[in-house]
This record gives sequence, structure tokens and C-alpha cells, in this order.
Amino acid sequence: MYLRPETAGATGRLWQAIRAELGEGPADLDTPSDLMTHWRDPALVLSQTCGLPYRAHLHGLVDLVGTPDYGLPGCRPGYYRSVLVTRPEHARTAPADWAAMRLAVNDGGSQSGWAAPAAHLAAQGLAFGTVVLTGAHAASARAVARGDADIAALDAQTWRLICRHDPLALTVVAETAPTPGLPLITARGRGAQVRRAVSAALARLSPSDADALDLRGLIGIPAASYLAEPLPPALPAGTIRLAS
Repeated sequence: MYLRPETAGATGRLWQAIRAELGEGPADLDTPSDLMTHWRDPALVLSQTCGLPYRAHLHGLVDLVGTPDYGLPGCRPGYYRSVLVTRPEHARTAPADWAAMRLAVNDGGSQSGWAAPAAHLAAQGLAFGTVVLTGAHAASARAVARGDADIAALDAQTWRLICRHDPLALTVVAETAPTPGLPLITARGRGAQVRRAVSAALARLSPSDADALDLRGLIGIPAASYLAEPLPPALPAGTIRLAS
């Protein structure tokens, strides 16, 4: 989920270490176009999903392997949150203002991009009225920076990587409540085996690769913690799909 050119080498080496521990698996990582079909594949070796599709569609069909801990500030190990970002001229705006602004959303099935900001405003009796679909967190950030949207909720680890590798003139105006992070999954019946392999590979990861990926370890967050989070509302009528 956090693959980008600057992390590709470290991610590839981590996968090779996992593959060596498993004694099986494809030679190289794949980025499938149809994620739901990929996640539901009965031959799935290892993938990373989001908490929302896990609780809405995948629970009972896959095994949880564990949740990577990225050491995010203000979050328990394995947890994450969203940051709401705007252009500097909106730095002093409040939730009532955000509800009237154009929200850039990576996907309606995203915990951090849609469920978290929707819940954040709902707690204050508010809701976003205009949504611009972008297809990716990085695309949401760019849409806000160039004025195609006014505010976006970005996964805090994605935001950290953007700030590190591709900084934009954006301002954080709020943080959402922490929720369980993006879990690793595998096909049913394989969880324990794959969990041991991932844990062993993480223990062997070089300090430089661990730093590049911000990985601190693998956390066993129970399925019940994911299922306890509410499902978000549907995207509002009139949602705009931004051309890539």
C-alpha cells in the first residue's frame, strides 16, 4: 500500500526475505488492477489491504497475518490515523467550513481517505457535501495543491512519505482518531505460517531498509478491533471523478 519509487528497493528486499522464509511465492511483487479479486484469491500468498474492505468484504474469507507498525506519532503500535490537509490559505478554517469544501477522496472504500474524515465530521453533526474521487492518496494531495479540491484526508504514513520525498505546499488542519492500521492478509488456513515468515523477515531487515519503510514490527491486532469500526456512509450524490 505504501509502494513508491523511493521505497521500491526496500520493499522488494523485504519480500525476498519473506519468500525465502516461506519457501514459496512469486519471484516479484505484483500490483493487481482488481484488488478485490486479488484479495479473495484462494491461492493468495500475501497482500496488504485496508481496514474498511477487510471488515466490509474480506472478514471470514481471508486470514489476518498481522498489522505492520509504522511508529506513527499519537498512535498505538499498529494503529494509524488520517491527517486533513488544505492549502495554506485555508489553514484557519474549522469543521463547518470543511463540510462546504471539496473533499478529495482516493476511493470510497478507503478507511483513511473516506471513512475516517466522514466519521470525524459526523461526530460534530456535519457531513461533506462535495467529493472529488482521485484514485490515490498522492493524487488527492496533488489535487488539493493545484486547486482541483480544497481538502483531503490522507493516511498518516502516506503523508509522512509525501513530506519526505515529494513535499507539497499543504497544511495539516486536523487529525482523525486512530484506528487499526492496514493489515497483511493471506488465504484461509495460511495465517500462522505466513505470520512466522513475515516476523522472521522483519527481524532480518537491515536498519536502512527498516528506516526507509518506517517499519517497527508486526502487531497482532484482533479481527474484532477491525470489525468494531463503523461502516461509512455512501459517497454523496454528484461525486466528481477526477481525470487521471
